[in-house]
Amino acid sequence: MAVIDAIPVEIVDVRAKTGIHGEVYQVMCKIHAGKDKGRVIRRNVKGPVRKGDIILLLETEREAKEIKAR
Repeated sequence: MAVIDAIPVEIVDVRAKTGIHGEVYQVMCKIHAGKDKGRVIRRNVKGPVRKGDIILLLETEREAKEIKAR
């Protein structure tokens, strides 16, 4: 089995729903470990999430573009 270095992040705000069926959430999350510790980034997360949840990211380099209202 392969070892994966995942980075724990805490969801601090759920911004918007996106995706064809609304299954993807745009969230702001605070990084708890690694070189970017303490930084808050915007990411797209598939599946149900809420404020305070801890999720694992494989990388923290990329940031999602903000969803703009039409």
